[in-house]
Amino acid sequence: MRVLIVTNMWPSAERPELGSFVRDQLEALRALDDPELELECFAFAPGDYAAAARELRREYGKQRFDVVHAHFGLTAWPSLVVPADVHGLTLHGTDLHHRRSRLITHAALPFIDLVGAASPDLAAAVPGYPRRAVEILPCGVATDRFRPLDRQQARASLGLQPDGRYLLFPADPARPAKRFDRAEAVAERCDAQLLTLGSIDPEQVPLWINAANAVIVPSEREGFGLAVLEALACEVPLCCAPTGVHEAATRAIGGASCLPYDERAWSEALTPSLDDADPRIDSRARAEEFSAGRMAARLLATWRAQLGSPLDSAAARNEENLKKPPWD
Repeated sequence: MRVLIVTNMWPSAERPELGSFVRDQLEALRALDDPELELECFAFAPGDYAAAARELRREYGKQRFDVVHAHFGLTAWPSLVVPADVHGLTLHGTDLHHRRSRLITHAALPFIDLVGAASPDLAAAVPGYPRRAVEILPCGVATDRFRPLDRQQARASLGLQPDGRYLLFPADPARPAKRFDRAEAVAERCDAQLLTLGSIDPEQVPLWINAANAVIVPSEREGFGLAVLEALACEVPLCCAPTGVHEAATRAIGGASCLPYDERAWSEALTPSLDDADPRIDSRARAEEFSAGRMAARLLATWRAQLGSPLDSAAARNEENLKKPPWD
């Protein structure tokens, strides 16, 4: 199976955090070590989609792939210039919620054979759903990188106080939908210092998560909910709003609260972790259910099903990923 990934979300020196989850999925696909999978990637900076289409046509226009799979709705358009038996697309959130991006994304959908969304919530925003088939195809959490680390060592490496009361807001405060204002209000009420992530190298993010007493995710909406899964993989307590896969990911895990935003309730949920010198929760096994490796296997099995490929041994191994999605 010959596959080309097309994405406008890819880390760069200026924006090391951009699309790191797409890179993680590509690495996870390669790590499956499937002898039938030939994988290539075309990544370009957001913005000039016409130029991307021209470059794709020059490089791949005379070739044919079994699958050309785009990440992000606007990227669907340049990906269509490459001949393929199946044109796939994973929607990530802004492509369906931002007014201009939504219009352009909607216009591309009739030309897409395989429409995927990062979560069930996001699938429900696809025009025609549920009559239109939408696969749930998140990129998953890189559990090899996100894992428990010694909290004091993490704090020392980041120049934080060893006995500090730290909440981590794992997003750029400038993104309105992430609701930094809510996180600020809860941190003030809890007498905690609020740490934030912006243009942080993804390799450093596990340190910030492990350095915190707890992670706070008060988003109005999430395409998936990767930050919550990263906290779970690090076994760090958290409080999050019920959006994306948050409810399914945190279900029945002590110290992982998923609540409609309320300043008092969130403060009460987070205070025990802030009062604990080294709080941890039993959550890594849940994060593994959403791992980049498992989601890559799910994507590969979905490509095979779309192509109508015979159920060979590799597809049989991956079939469980389609039968038992962790968000159910």
